[in-house]
Amino acid sequence: MLRWILVLIGVCGLIGIRALENEIFYDPFLSYFRSADHTAVFPEFEWGKLVVGYLFRFLLNTFFSLLIIHYLFQNIKWTKQAFLLIALIFLIVFPIYLFCIYDKFQFGYLFSFYIRRFVIQPLTLLLIIPIFYYRAKMM
Repeated sequence: MLRWILVLIGVCGLIGIRALENEIFYDPFLSYFRSADHTAVFPEFEWGKLVVGYLFRFLLNTFFSLLIIHYLFQNIKWTKQAFLLIALIFLIVFPIYLFCIYDKFQFGYLFSFYIRRFVIQPLTLLLIIPIFYYRAKMM
């Protein structure tokens, strides 16, 4: 029973991050991408605050994602593997997204939009859970 409560806490934590993103994180691109208008004015921002905000959001998302994975599968080895996968994907997409910002999304609006999703949302969790579930069933 405690296991499922902790999984639920992890899910609620991720929902809370999403629900409170405007209050918790510095991200002038939230409203930019919400407008879904390709002619929207590129917002002014501070690089340092932006990078720190994204890193903080990544850490919170990772914490709650690992909480879910750990108590869903109850395997510390898999939790470590999940952390490595989440970190690896972030280390790949974060610099790409920062380049897109530097380039003022001239590389492509939709490309930047979807790369951003991997930076600010725990999408990797949606990939890991089915993989680990299949792995558990095969054992």
